[in-house]
Amino acid sequence: MSAHYLKSVFMCLLLSFSVFSIAQKTNVILSGNFANNADELKVKMGTQWFGKIWKFRFGDYEVVSSKLGWTTTSSKGSLFNLKTESTSKEKFSFVLSNKSQDKAKVNAARQVKMESLREIDILPHLSIGGDVLEESGNFTAFININEDTTSTWALLMNVVKLKDGNNDYEAFLTNGERKIFIQPVTSNDGRSLPALGYEFIENGSPLCAVQYYGGGALGFNKNIVWLGKQLDEPMKLILAAAMTALLQIKVTTPGAGL
Repeated sequence: MSAHYLKSVFMCLLLSFSVFSIAQKTNVILSGNFANNADELKVKMGTQWFGKIWKFRFGDYEVVSSKLGWTTTSSKGSLFNLKTESTSKEKFSFVLSNKSQDKAKVNAARQVKMESLREIDILPHLSIGGDVLEESGNFTAFININEDTTSTWALLMNVVKLKDGNNDYEAFLTNGERKIFIQPVTSNDGRSLPALGYEFIENGSPLCAVQYYGGGALGFNKNIVWLGKQLDEPMKLILAAAMTALLQIKVTTPGAGL
């Protein structure tokens, strides 16, 4: 085998890898010029030990302690057991710290319900049913800064996905006076597995954004956070804590409703 042939093969492999890598770098599309007015921070996931959430770290922010409860699942049948409903619940909490040693304490809970038709065998190797009729989920996260329980921010998210494609979605972050809407964003690049994330918008202007899936076959662990440069430090910590909570529920199952 000639050296020229080996060199040609190597160059082809290198070119293919380069094209593939470029394709993987497509990020979610953000509103207007927000990307130019925000600090882009690469998220490092660290490790996830038993009973702990992922040890996320980005910029001046990192998870310094956490607790992950058991995921419990229950199911029941109805209509002569032709229809089944399953419910999964989980809770977790964590503390996110910044470079000034300010700390955001987060208590979060997620519940996902799935209603489906039970699969029934009518002939050997032939069955009917098994279709998911409705999938719904809700997620709540309560955020306090430096143990100040007089000022609480709440992240509320509710998603309903129906078999006919009619979906309902509502998500926002609020302290009772301000309301920051959380909108899904994608890379919109035509791929079957696009980049996925959320943008936080108040009064029509984005404040921050998070990408929890980088798109493509290797999109896992390609997470990015954008924080608006105009934000004060306390607000940055609140938003960083909210985005960390979303990262925890999304990084392992990016395509799921919740």
